[in-house]
Amino acid sequence: MVSKSYSNLLDMTSGDGFDFRQPFKSLPRVVTSPGFISDPDWDTRSDGDSVGSASSTEKKIIVANFLPLNCTRDEAGQLSFSLDDDALLMQLKHGFSNETDVVYVGSLKVQVDPSEQDQVAQKLLREYRCIPTFLPSDLQQQFYHGFCKQQLWPLFHYMLPICLDKGELFDRNLFQAYVRANKLFADKVMEAINTDDDYVWVHDYHLMLLPTFLRKRLHRIKLGFFLHSPFPSSEIYRTLPVRDEILKSLLNADLIGFQTFDYARHFLSCCSRLLGLHYESKRGYIGIEYFGRTVSLKILSVGVHVGRLESVLKLPATVSKVQEIEQRYKGKMLMLGVDDMDIFKGISLKLLGLELLLERNPKLREKVVLVQIINPARSMGKDVQEAITETVSVAERINRKYGSSGYKPVVLIDHCIPFSEKIAFYAASDCCIVNAVRDGMNLVPYEYTVCRQGNNEIDRLRGLDKDTSHTSTLIVSEFVGCSPSLSGAFRVNPWSVDDVADTLCQATDLTESEKQLRHEKHYRYVSTHDVAYWAHSFAQDLERACKDHYSRRCWAIGFGLNFRVIALSPGFRKLSSEHFVSCYNKASRRAIFLDYDGTLVPQSSINKAPSAEVVSILNTLCNDPKNNVFIVSGRGRDSLDEWFSPCEKLGIAAEHGYFVRWSKEAEWESSYPSPQREWKHIAEPVMQVYTETTDGSSIEPKESALVWHYLDADHDFGSCQAKELQDHLERVLSNEPVVVKCGHYIVEVKPQGVSKGLAVDKLIRTLVNNGKAPDFLMCIGNDRSDEDMFESINSMTSNTFLSPTVPEVFACSVGQKPSKAKYYVDDTSEVIRLLKNVTRISSQREDVIHGRVIFRDVLDFVE
Repeated sequence: MVSKSYSNLLDMTSGDGFDFRQPFKSLPRVVTSPGFISDPDWDTRSDGDSVGSASSTEKKIIVANFLPLNCTRDEAGQLSFSLDDDALLMQLKHGFSNETDVVYVGSLKVQVDPSEQDQVAQKLLREYRCIPTFLPSDLQQQFYHGFCKQQLWPLFHYMLPICLDKGELFDRNLFQAYVRANKLFADKVMEAINTDDDYVWVHDYHLMLLPTFLRKRLHRIKLGFFLHSPFPSSEIYRTLPVRDEILKSLLNADLIGFQTFDYARHFLSCCSRLLGLHYESKRGYIGIEYFGRTVSLKILSVGVHVGRLESVLKLPATVSKVQEIEQRYKGKMLMLGVDDMDIFKGISLKLLGLELLLERNPKLREKVVLVQIINPARSMGKDVQEAITETVSVAERINRKYGSSGYKPVVLIDHCIPFSEKIAFYAASDCCIVNAVRDGMNLVPYEYTVCRQGNNEIDRLRGLDKDTSHTSTLIVSEFVGCSPSLSGAFRVNPWSVDDVADTLCQATDLTESEKQLRHEKHYRYVSTHDVAYWAHSFAQDLERACKDHYSRRCWAIGFGLNFRVIALSPGFRKLSSEHFVSCYNKASRRAIFLDYDGTLVPQSSINKAPSAEVVSILNTLCNDPKNNVFIVSGRGRDSLDEWFSPCEKLGIAAEHGYFVRWSKEAEWESSYPSPQREWKHIAEPVMQVYTETTDGSSIEPKESALVWHYLDADHDFGSCQAKELQDHLERVLSNEPVVVKCGHYIVEVKPQGVSKGLAVDKLIRTLVNNGKAPDFLMCIGNDRSDEDMFESINSMTSNTFLSPTVPEVFACSVGQKPSKAKYYVDDTSEVIRLLKNVTRISSQREDVIHGRVIFRDVLDFVE
């Protein structure tokens, strides 16, 4: 909802609270720890300033740095607004149904006095469905011209501040301005949201923290993000001091869009290397598992509005301009460049390529003209000024060297020209060259292709038949986002002046039939993959990514920019110590199964031996005659035997249950045949090859298994090698009685039928057969191998062999993550605290056995 007063929004940025005084059509079904908030029967009426209405119209909220509006101020200081039909944000709504209510949130390109903001905001909402975010001028300067343009934009285009005079070093104050600005945008988005069915689509690098602020307020918000700029490789991105905060914020979206697979691949690599996240492709969709949520990736380049270009091309002024341009450059090959003035567009490199072309090919002098249209710079700085100076200098040198009184090889248009004139140049040019050294998604080649298709009026004035095939020639940098989609274009390395010159020469020598084939191929793609197709496809994938929102239970954790939502199955909840202790106390026969690494000892611990506290707790539990306690681990029996030698009554299942011992005095048992050594002679040499070629990997030989570890290897390379090793081992061991499994940074080969789940099942059956059927089952573990154990003890409640006793089952995962367990605890320290709580009951029972309780009571009475 848009509140009746806008002047207080700046005061709201200091807090994260939501204004519940605003009328809602229905309260978004926000889930906060520890439970659900259901839909209340509140007043659902709406007032005249409401962004939405009581109807079931689908709403999409488009959020970007700037609103798609033209803003002007007349001599009297009055502001006037109009829709910018050429803005991408305005054009994308054609990909939605006619019933969709599209609301825009963004800032204005002009400063509005605080006294005017309420009036302007209401006018823009009423007339244009736009909600303005008013940023103070100093904040706008620091946010946009500071952090966005001096920090993020160069970095995302692979420019690092190698030395102080070659870029701006990271400035924490500018980042704080970025945070404040994103928070203000979040406030405005919250005003626009009516129901939990509204979709929010955030655009570009200016608002990369917005997903965190929005997810913090609405845990189940349907949120998409599209990055229009490149995403750099992990080697570049990891130099950003706030790299983790931005990555985690993007992962708070449901769908993240990229122009090309290269950019998506770089993002995935950053998530893998910096956050340790895993991703996979399922049925054509790439997803990242992030605390129970699957964050989907979308790879699709933006398109152009073909209808808009065609309508401008039909204007009499445009047709007249096309004639004028063709007449002016009659008999010459007209090449065109249209670029923003910035250091990454490669304008000077393009001119150097033309200069080399004319130097090597004297016959092309007086025959080739390059018209370079330069759009105004979006942000001024020392680098931009240097780029302008260099461009003008090179152009003047070429014109002096190869020009004449009636001929200029380079024509610079460095002032604003009408859009129709730009369209006319597209239609009249024989070749278009985009030579950027790094660019996200340059739409110039698409616009050029559509305009070269022309129309009947232009064809008539050219004296062409209406059935005549059209032609176009494109030269595109390898480092531009649209390059992969234009397979008929000449691709060049902009850094190689020789490459550019040679390609320009090839373009001048194409036959008409080849030009026609290239044009037809490009036009077919551009006309079918327009901006409406892009928007519709993104909206469809966003709906798919959000369809499971209400089948999960959400928990909010983390503070500030580390905030995230954990989505888990509805039955998965934190283990209550009180409930656990109560059930433990009531039980008469208990079976307790504990994983070791990551459960009793932290996974990151260098010293893997159990602490004295752990040994004491285990001894106390084991000394309670009601308890049967087992360590169920993947480790070898020799290590476990040595570490737990003080625990005489402790049962141990080593190597995932291949070896079992009921107590220290008991012999090791195995229900499996004696280990066969033949398969090890096959598997170990293969593992050795991968160990030698993967720095940081190692082989752990066990009596029943072989394990290849790659925790200390490069994350990406180690994962790649692990997949290859698994495939290799499965091929060479296909006739052996073993299985190859991938685990947590391991690849393991072990005998068939060996798992923690089967081990626990056999132990419980033995207890039942010995007349000790447990009425209390507990199992704690932290990794994939423990999931079998959880599944096994959860199934005990439905097994008839335990009847008539139905045990209390506590399958518990260490850490909040998707699991077959019904409970979780946060970490190993909480496992220790939980066990320590129940040892008081067991130790008290031990005191009773030894006749010491009465003596304690007497001492307490005396004291």
